[in-house]
Amino acid sequence: MNPHDPHPRFQPEEAARLRKNLVLYSCALTVIETQLSNLNRYYSALSDSNPIELIKTRVKSVDSIAQKLSLRGLPLTVESTVENLSDIAGARVICSYSENVNEIASLIKAESDHEVIAEKDYITSPKPSGYRSYHLVVRVTPGGLFGDQSCPVEIQIRTAAMDFWATLEHKVRYKYSGEIPDHLSQELQACAEKIHELDERMYLIHELVELINQ
Repeated sequence: MNPHDPHPRFQPEEAARLRKNLVLYSCALTVIETQLSNLNRYYSALSDSNPIELIKTRVKSVDSIAQKLSLRGLPLTVESTVENLSDIAGARVICSYSENVNEIASLIKAESDHEVIAEKDYITSPKPSGYRSYHLVVRVTPGGLFGDQSCPVEIQIRTAAMDFWATLEHKVRYKYSGEIPDHLSQELQACAEKIHELDERMYLIHELVELINQ
């Protein structure tokens, strides 16, 4: 296994097995997507305001999975994929304000159709890079013909400003194959702090407007 291989690939037989396995992840993600869509509909129809701006979902491609396993120095097999990766299926909820994040996270955790198996609050405790987001990993059993098979789905909850920063940081990290130069890393960290300050100030304006309206 060469972690520096820029184009790692599964062997054809393993790739075919993995594509079949990804159907389970896709169906599990559909369960989560339905839960999130129902929250969005509720807020839109029955609440004074909707904290959800956008919902995104995706299942990692075979090539993306190969890249991630390779970077970790792990075998390119279905078994290695299932054992080591919890973000193959992912959903992202973009909120209006950082104060909405905990509200959405609490509602997701209260759902009975899945089990929360991991939780990380990178908003209260950001990563050293400056990354902020709230992560939940839930285990979903789609049922039906899958029987008792289950798989993890990662749910990220963040504001639009946090999402913009994370997208930029990901592009820079990919450009430099994960080794971001110090000067760019410092600039990204500074931007993360400014974005966090902007999130807080925008929420303050929102609260002032609400008070005026009352």
